[in-house]
Amino acid sequence: MKLHDPVEFIIKKKGREVYSIAADATVYEALVLMAKQGIGALVVMDGSKLVGVFSERDYARKVILVGRTSREMKVHEIMTSPVVTVELKTTVDECMQHMTDKRCRHLPVMEGETVVAMVSVGDLVNWIMSAQDRTIHDLEDYISGDYPG
Repeated sequence: MKLHDPVEFIIKKKGREVYSIAADATVYEALVLMAKQGIGALVVMDGSKLVGVFSERDYARKVILVGRTSREMKVHEIMTSPVVTVELKTTVDECMQHMTDKRCRHLPVMEGETVVAMVSVGDLVNWIMSAQDRTIHDLEDYISGDYPG
């Protein structure tokens, strides 16, 4: 596990399940789906085309704080668009840089025009922590003489 590993490695571990919602669905419907699946964001689709990402942050900042209700608003009114996406070969550190630069917490992973997965900042942090744990373990083995190399 390294920072220069492709995000594809994370996806192999966590799976490719992607939850989506139609752009014309209500914000309430999106929130129900997110709660049911225990996730913080959905990809927003117009047919088979990715048009946005809807997250808890969008809801908090663009519905509640402006005095509107989730049952009246449509997802397309408040989704984040254009979408910052990555490819399977994008590295973990590149994903982190995109999230930092674009201030987002979820990245749809694309294969051509198809969304094949979603990675969150939590997924990336877990990968980085595992990489650091592995490095520490290797260094301890090296110092104690147990290193295989």
